Amino acid sequence: MTIRILYVDDEADIRDIAAMSLELDPGFEVRTASSGVEALPAAAEWKPHLILLDVMMPVMDGPTTFARLREQPETMDIPVVFITARTQAHEVEGFKALGAKGVIAKPFDPMSLAPTVRGYLAGGEAA
Repeated sequence: MTIRILYVDDEADIRDIAAMSLELDPGFEVRTASSGVEALPAAAEWKPHLILLDVMMPVMDGPTTFARLREQPETMDIPVVFITARTQAHEVEGFKALGAKGVIAKPFDPMSLAPTVRGYLAGGEAA
C-alpha cells in the first residue's frame, strides 16, 4: 500500500528537500503545499495518511491550519505532525495539546525524515 504524505511549508527549498527525503521511502507518495490555505483543499481532496505541517507560515500559520483541518469532516481524522524550530518542551507540549501526533524539529535530518515519519505512522512517537 502506498502511503500518502502531505508536506506543508511556505519555504520552497525546504518543501523540495522534504519531498526528496520522504521519497527515499518507496512506500511514500508525497505532495506539497505552500500554505495552509493551499493545504486545506489538497488534504480534503487527496486524503493523505499523514500531514507534516510547518508552524510558522504567513497568512495562516500551522496551528490555525490544523484547527481548520479538524473542522472539516474530510480531514478531521488525518494525523498531523508539526515541523518547527520551536521545540522547547513547553512549545512541544502545546502542539500536542492541540491534538498533533508529534513534532519534528527544524532543521530536520533529510536522511532520517522518512524513518521518523514511519515511526509516527506506526502509532508511536519518533525520536
